Amino acid sequence: MIEFQDVHKAFEDQPVLRGLSLEIRDAETVVIIGYSGTGKSVALKHIVGLLHPDAGDVIVDGRAVSTLDRDGLTALREGIGYVFQFAALFDSLTVAENLALGLRRRGLGDDEIEERVREALALVDLSGTEGRMPAELSGGMRKRVGIARAIALRPRYILYDEPTTGLDPVTSAVIDRLMVRTREHTGVTGVVVTHDMRSAYTVGDRIAMLYEGRIRQVGSVEEIQQTEDPVVRQFIEGRPE
Repeated sequence: MIEFQDVHKAFEDQPVLRGLSLEIRDAETVVIIGYSGTGKSVALKHIVGLLHPDAGDVIVDGRAVSTLDRDGLTALREGIGYVFQFAALFDSLTVAENLALGLRRRGLGDDEIEERVREALALVDLSGTEGRMPAELSGGMRKRVGIARAIALRPRYILYDEPTTGLDPVTSAVIDRLMVRTREHTGVTGVVVTHDMRSAYTVGDRIAMLYEGRIRQVGSVEEIQQTEDPVVRQFIEGRPE
């Protein structure tokens, strides 16, 4: 389980998180929505210790992230897959080499690495692309490779940072389907940061709206769709006023 406990974070005296509290249960996918600049990606980075809170803490499987030493952080991160907004692939490496990099750092043998790469690419419908370079792939395919790279680690958690940003509606729907399939096939717990409500409704078990540094509302898809909170309703309906 992941739990944000009254997390505060500011940058150069500019508050971003102002008491974020949220519980993410095992084997569920929680989608964090909110306006640009509200701290959604900042929240994700606290889970893996890339940022440390000014107050409060993030608890992952009973461990307070901010208290972990270097070895503790390494152990934590081995159980977490991170899908970056723009895939973050190494341009000089093939698809297979991109997937294998993290596995090799864990000391896995060549045969197991090859098997994991093959299985992960099959799960995202990219079998046969092992030898291709990132520059040869479409934006949607690169995103799928990013998901495959996370899956290959067989993590306990996968964090998705704006997974459908910059994609056309059809390709976005493909990515959504892959996120759902990943949860169904692996039982992984997911945290998805997005402002794409179509995606949020498709992949989320629960949706939490981050507003002014705190969770404004959290609930099931149906509860969010039927909300009477004016701020949440304005956002989900895309109304400028």
